Amino acid sequence: MLILTAAPGLLTGCHTVADAGPSARDSAHEQLVESAAAADSTCVSVAEGDTTIVSDGDPDGDPVRAFSITKSVTSLLIGIAQDEGHLEISDPVADFVSDWQNTSSAAVTIRDLLTNTSGREWDSRTDYREMALQADDKTAFALGLGQDADPGEEWIYNNSAVQVLEAVLEAATGMAVDEFAQTRLFEPLGLTGTRLEHDGTGNANVFAGLWTTCADLSSLGRLLLDDGMVDGRRVISEEFLDEAVGGPSTDLNAAYGLLWWLNRPGPAVAPEVATSARGGAIEGPLVPAAPEDTFWALGFHDQILMVVPSLDAVAVRLGEKPPSGSGFGLRAFSEGVLQVVREG
Repeated sequence: MLILTAAPGLLTGCHTVADAGPSARDSAHEQLVESAAAADSTCVSVAEGDTTIVSDGDPDGDPVRAFSITKSVTSLLIGIAQDEGHLEISDPVADFVSDWQNTSSAAVTIRDLLTNTSGREWDSRTDYREMALQADDKTAFALGLGQDADPGEEWIYNNSAVQVLEAVLEAATGMAVDEFAQTRLFEPLGLTGTRLEHDGTGNANVFAGLWTTCADLSSLGRLLLDDGMVDGRRVISEEFLDEAVGGPSTDLNAAYGLLWWLNRPGPAVAPEVATSARGGAIEGPLVPAAPEDTFWALGFHDQILMVVPSLDAVAVRLGEKPPSGSGFGLRAFSEGVLQVVREG
């Protein structure tokens, strides 16, 4: 499993931002905050438009490891690199990784990696233990794996395949990935509590190495609600965002865009594959009560960034693994957020 760092400063109080006096929204606030606290959350926040309507715990506190929310951030970095002309997501990975030329991996494109349909070698021990936990040079390990299938034949949540994007980004941009992320995304958004960790050889961990805060993730969600703009400056193109979160990227999983989770109907893979390293075939949408345009970045131990364009809403939960029996997870959190927003 992808693991390992306990989140500091667990949420212990209930401080909500709401109008004085009893109301349905007050009750929904209280229920969301109490369920998040019972789930050992470090922080939880909900913003509607430019107004924060729930902010509990320590949204600007010490950064917490966001695990596979990192993948969605990596998707944005690829989009920015494409906008700048460094690559096209239709490009073969072998254009940037010479060792893949004239091999069974030569046909794999960047888009195949973004959609989890690359056919790259995968089994749970190789992916979660040998690459994620043990490999000192995670990029080299991921690049050295072979092919299990032709691209586009199967959907597999493959951490090693996503880590290949570290090599692609560095080769395409000529910059270390953490530097590219800092100058092109984190700094323009004012994400002062956000960073990418490195592996033992200095490669950015682009599959699960993001450390961040609730406030920073809320700002990231706001970027997507504002079609890639911040303070009148374009950070990422609408065209890429539409491909990333505007609809399924593959017929193999209706719930997946470009490293983002979607709320679309159809055959899907349960998002527990990202939050608990388990998952199986289901029928979407992931949260039937949520609007179809809802999308999420998800990480191990129920790290959640939720964006609902039709409600102009962003919500975040970060923290430790919810205790067994807490009933907390993607659906419960999402439904609690929707109740707060809709009862306002």
